Amino acid sequence: MNSASHQPGSPSAEEEMKAKFTAFVADSAFPCLGAKAALNSGSQILRVYQELGAEQCARELARDLQEFIFSEVRQTNAFATFVAMFREPRDLAEKQFENLLWRALQQLHEIDVARHAWNEKVSSDTASPRFAFSFASEPLYVVGLHGGSSRLARRFPWPTLVFNAHEQFARLRQDGNWTKMQQTIRRRDIALQGSANPMLSDFGEQSEARQYSGRAVDGNWVPPFKVSADASAKSNGCPFDH
Repeated sequence: MNSASHQPGSPSAEEEMKAKFTAFVADSAFPCLGAKAALNSGSQILRVYQELGAEQCARELARDLQEFIFSEVRQTNAFATFVAMFREPRDLAEKQFENLLWRALQQLHEIDVARHAWNEKVSSDTASPRFAFSFASEPLYVVGLHGGSSRLARRFPWPTLVFNAHEQFARLRQDGNWTKMQQTIRRRDIALQGSANPMLSDFGEQSEARQYSGRAVDGNWVPPFKVSADASAKSNGCPFDH
């Protein structure tokens, strides 16, 4: 096999990353049923970028994430999810990954605010129990994965950001399916890890910002993220829990 085919950025290296993520989610021990549903329904959208936290990659991600939000796949599938994987940096400690995750979200917000307001159904205050990341005026729940995560369900060789629309959680609640699914996922996570994730909570109990990176944080933790005054002026409460 030609060794050049596995150089960073090569098509085969990108396909390898995508294949490994698909296998990661498909593994019988992986706890998240929503991610499995997205994979099985063909609504798991995978994109690969060069470097988490790099400005050029943020612009590429912003373009692709907006395309996903307005896509037919997202509009017509209950569990559609957008997965952004980054070739580098690898071998991150949890705090390093957390800082890069929030740098990337800050970059996305600064690109987005010129065109879209923060969604009015969620808070832009990261300390608020009603906080959710907003992009293209769509509330999104963000899941970070990387090789150094203390949570096995978040431990993936490449730094990765997974974006899920809050809308899907609302739909599950309306259909009466959320509580059972949530309980099953948490049981599966305990079976995998041996303990419950201390950061998990329902929407409206505490800020979901505390959950994004996967690192256990204390009560005084504040994410390195600042919302534009233009965006935050229009944010308020949220009519649903997830």
